[in-house]
Amino acid sequence: MNLIYGLFLLSLFFFSYLFIDQNFFYLKSFYSGLAFTNRDQVSILHTVFVLIFFLIYSQILKNIRMFNIPKVKLLIGGTVGILIFSYPAFLSFDIFNYIATAKTLFFYGENPYIVMPIEFTGDSLLLFTHAANKIALYGPVWLGLTAIPFFLGFGNILLTVFSFKVFIALFYLGTVYILWKMTKNLYSVSLFALNPLVLIEILMSSHNDIVMMFFALFSFFLLSKKKLVLAFFFLLFSILIKYATLFLLPVFLYTAVKVIKKEKINWQKIFFLSFLSMFVIFLLSHFREEIYPWYAIWFLPFAVLILKRKIILYISLAFSFGLLFRYVPFMFYGTHFGITPIIKNLVTFAPPFLVLFYYFFKNKLWLKISP
Repeated sequence: MNLIYGLFLLSLFFFSYLFIDQNFFYLKSFYSGLAFTNRDQVSILHTVFVLIFFLIYSQILKNIRMFNIPKVKLLIGGTVGILIFSYPAFLSFDIFNYIATAKTLFFYGENPYIVMPIEFTGDSLLLFTHAANKIALYGPVWLGLTAIPFFLGFGNILLTVFSFKVFIALFYLGTVYILWKMTKNLYSVSLFALNPLVLIEILMSSHNDIVMMFFALFSFFLLSKKKLVLAFFFLLFSILIKYATLFLLPVFLYTAVKVIKKEKINWQKIFFLSFLSMFVIFLLSHFREEIYPWYAIWFLPFAVLILKRKIILYISLAFSFGLLFRYVPFMFYGTHFGITPIIKNLVTFAPPFLVLFYYFFKNKLWLKISP
């Protein structure tokens, strides 16, 4: 299984380089154009990769009780070691937007909440940045943090890209560590750490949602240790990265009051409420723009903290599965319009709906609600 998993990750690594932008001149020797000229074949390959990834994931989880801590560490470390070198714009161009915004602030000395990257005519970064006509979309804490990987890039775009990838990967590892500290359960940790959606969206596409969730989880961890002031500041850091965790504030305040009053806290209830809060904002994002696959990172950490609520876990995994197929319609048709949005929503919501349907009838829940 370890050999199969390693070979699969290497295959996924090479697959990602089919998506190199022809304008990304640093890797032009790897450009083949296959992802854009053979859309049907690439769509099938992506589908097969997702199916195999979840099959391997299920087998690892099935046998996780036979693993010890060093083996799980090796598994996670090996996964990071391979996928961190994958092409980051495999499915999303967000990493280039992070770099463009950081460059606006730290290189040009302009306010990225006012000045758009596209205004710096002639900057080579604009050749492969797909949202250069937007001001900064994220909070000031994220902008401040991007100074670290930006300056570690030493002005070289290729080095900067992989500095950002390493930076994001460290927060992934930090999140996994916090989940371990909160659960001491290898199964819970592996559910999140080895989830194909998490690995693709964080280690490959390098979305900053994991940074937001690291600070949110660390905040609740500190709250469990009765460190109220530090906990509040870390939640504030989380909110000022991407704002979505503002929905956690009522749960945090409710828990903080209980800590102050020295009342007994049902942490399973707290994590369930946290899950619901992030799941609601995940669903509401459909009305703002659309549900992006990496938004599942918002609720997945809390889902693995409440394993007793099996239906929550099943729905979360079903969304993880379905969301990775949202890329297929665009891969195949090459457009975000027409039938593409319909197929996106179908593949997103069909798996959790089928899971609910199966769970409902398997447990004969209709007998409990019938008159």
